[in-house]
Amino acid sequence: MAYQENIGKNLVKAASKAPYLEREKEHELAVLWAEKQDQEALHQLTSAHMRLVIAVASKFRRYGLPMSDLVQEGHVGLLEATARFDPRREVRFSTYATWWIRASIQDHILRNWSIVRGGTSSGQKSLFFNLRRLRAQITKLDKNINSHELYQELSKAIGVSPKDVATMDARLGGPDISLNAPVATDDESSTERQDFLQSETPLPDANVSDIINGERRSEWLRSILTVLNERELHIINSRRLSEKGATLEELGNELGVAKERVRQLENRAFKKLEAILTEENPAITQLI
Repeated sequence: MAYQENIGKNLVKAASKAPYLEREKEHELAVLWAEKQDQEALHQLTSAHMRLVIAVASKFRRYGLPMSDLVQEGHVGLLEATARFDPRREVRFSTYATWWIRASIQDHILRNWSIVRGGTSSGQKSLFFNLRRLRAQITKLDKNINSHELYQELSKAIGVSPKDVATMDARLGGPDISLNAPVATDDESSTERQDFLQSETPLPDANVSDIINGERRSEWLRSILTVLNERELHIINSRRLSEKGATLEELGNELGVAKERVRQLENRAFKKLEAILTEENPAITQLI
């Protein structure tokens, strides 16, 4: 963290010392970098526009992130702008770079403002960064507007659904709360919020026990299937060990016997399996 803060401070210091660029000089440096990859031209171009980075970053202070982090992310956007800028177009580099600087800072805020990741679509970004301002404007014009009407107006202005507006409004209305935070503020209480969360999943020891028992059943089943003859084994596999169990009628047609005969063969096979299983592995009776 201290390392990142030092980087941010160094960028600010460098920005205060860098000279301003006239339009012609700016264009010249942009051409040198674009056509010849001149590192000195790149350094001069980026250093001269660090003031722009700081100015854009300062507009996002209210989101609670360190200014040094915002400046660093803005610098990343500035470097992206230098890589993409086409000096042949009659556009000032500063105008082009502003968009990339702002976009980089906004992406950083969306990633770090909350532990819950917000939407990254253009509509969701616009909602996140403009909701408070637009809500203030609308409520200033109509102080008696209710929440439903307010969300409808905001959804039209931003281009998202009223449900998205309500969800974002709720997220912006309160900070993240740690599950390790105490329920009460007095020093004597040691109860944390996570103590009230109940998991419906089995405990780890139960999971391990189920896995071991399942593997044991599978091994025993493989060993005892050898006592069945070919027809009985086919019936058990088709009826009980396949995802889509075959019907008695289907197996009867396949084997050329009545479905009642298939049921008799199946029952006989089960009796063989039960007898050999309980004889060789008495402990299995506790797991069936």
